[in-house]
Amino acid sequence: MPTYVIGDVQGCFSSLQTLLKACDFSRARDTLWFVGDLVNRGPESLQTLRFVRDLGDRAVVVLGNHDLHLLGVWAGHRKVHHSDTLAPILEAADCDELMQWLLHREIAHYEHGVLMVHAGVWPGWTLEDTLFHAQELGAALRGPDFEWVFAHLYGSVPSIWSDDLTGADRLRVITNAFTRMRFCGLDGEMEFHHKGRLGSAPAPLVPWFDVPGRKTAGLPVVCGHWSALGLYLREDIFALDTGCLWGGQLSALKFEAGRLEDRRIIQVNCPSVRNPDK
Repeated sequence: MPTYVIGDVQGCFSSLQTLLKACDFSRARDTLWFVGDLVNRGPESLQTLRFVRDLGDRAVVVLGNHDLHLLGVWAGHRKVHHSDTLAPILEAADCDELMQWLLHREIAHYEHGVLMVHAGVWPGWTLEDTLFHAQELGAALRGPDFEWVFAHLYGSVPSIWSDDLTGADRLRVITNAFTRMRFCGLDGEMEFHHKGRLGSAPAPLVPWFDVPGRKTAGLPVVCGHWSALGLYLREDIFALDTGCLWGGQLSALKFEAGRLEDRRIIQVNCPSVRNPDK
């Protein structure tokens, strides 16, 4: 029963279909995990959402920053950016239905000994902490204070986790760790300005997965979000955002339960649908 973990699709539905053909994907047999950012910047976000929604329990999705941005626009607490391609979703007759489905996707998913998140795991969290805070954020997004949550969710401060955080500050740090994080200081303070390749950020900044003493070290984590990092594979990190949107590849990690050592990477080349200089 193979599982295919799919990198950031971002509305590139045609590339997703090409990748699934290359994977010989079967709805009756296989499961798809999506690392988040199903939508935005690409031309076919509406088709992507409908397709993944219609996969039912054959699809496992964690929310990325672009997915949360879409939900914030829909909720009336985010402005549409000039680079967004969300209008077809927001104008669709089934928009509210799709947004309710998206709202109920996970923040983090742990199964078969593998943890899936969009951007990363805050270095000071254990697996148990990670799953707890993911459930905490998910419950807030779907709770009765939905409007308040989206009105206060965005921003880069505070930039480091503390168990003493409460209210909007607490939810904002959790959101940023799961959906925006790339580089951190050696104490785990998140830095959101640098988005380039490994080694591009000034010392002492390091990738979140290289912060000394990271408590999930050794646990297999699959993620996306960081297109400049590209395909990055090691024993405990499987980063799958390979820049489909920019004319790179769309990537899938194939594994079977309990057999991550037999993993295989499947990639398809993608036409550039966005200019990386704009």
